Amino acid sequence: MSRSSVRPLRRAVFAAGSALALVALAACSSTAPDATGGNDADALQQLQDDGSVTVAFNGEEPYSFEDAGDLTGATIALDQEIFGELGVDDVEGVQTEWNSLIPGLTAGRYDTVSAGMSILPERCEQALFSEPQIMYTTAFLVPEGNPDNLTDMQSAQDAGVKLAVLSGAIEAGYANELGIDKIEVGAAQDGLDAVTSGRADAFALTAISLKTLEQKTDAPIEVTDSFVAELDGVPQIGAGAEVFPKGQEALRDAYNEKLAEIVADEERWLEIVGPFGFTAAERPVEGLTTEKLCEGDLESLAEELAPELGLDG
Repeated sequence: MSRSSVRPLRRAVFAAGSALALVALAACSSTAPDATGGNDADALQQLQDDGSVTVAFNGEEPYSFEDAGDLTGATIALDQEIFGELGVDDVEGVQTEWNSLIPGLTAGRYDTVSAGMSILPERCEQALFSEPQIMYTTAFLVPEGNPDNLTDMQSAQDAGVKLAVLSGAIEAGYANELGIDKIEVGAAQDGLDAVTSGRADAFALTAISLKTLEQKTDAPIEVTDSFVAELDGVPQIGAGAEVFPKGQEALRDAYNEKLAEIVADEERWLEIVGPFGFTAAERPVEGLTTEKLCEGDLESLAEELAPELGLDG
């Protein structure tokens, strides 16, 4: 069985700003790129030889987070299962802020990003995404009683609220598109703190993450019903995936092969991610692919998958 751990020096490593520190970080990763942007050895073989894979995580429950020094969460559990089947027994974690996950990946500081990251066209230009691991919807964390009567992104726009969003996350893009005043935070807990301190009227994030926050706090807050965000009438279908560096197609494909077996088996998928609060509603529907999400034609995708997604009236 795979086991997960958090690298104890991560805070000190990420605090270092010198060129020497960056070189050291690159050397720590099994797949650190060479001077030409390639890799010295087959990535999967090197991970198998090392017996471990280093993943970046943001600390967002229930996707990937640290609990009493142990790395855990739904995407970590998927990684344990998949990399274990690929002959890589240990999953080690490096925590960093959301907006630094892909830059750190391309700099060779870790092997993959395990954070349920949304598959977006602009991100597909920077890195490789596995097939969807998890689907999700959006919700708001708001003061108790939901004083602004928020139900979806348009209601936030109409109410003129100040919205807390994770820096670089998809909800930040929604706010930008709709002209909603926002403040950016580095982690989910920071979003909760922004609302309870009055610095923000609401915090927008994936519904399952906010429900997890709600269960762990005594603060006078609540989480709205989840919704599929719409921009210009187009449902913003969201799915998260494992992220790999450009040039690591073989490793990504090997991961996808094992992931496909899990996603196709609802019982097995739920056995892995269910303990973290995920239900069958978050299992990727058949026909939803990374290729289509990277193309960004969500209107056509919504029409094609309307029956599977419950969007056909």
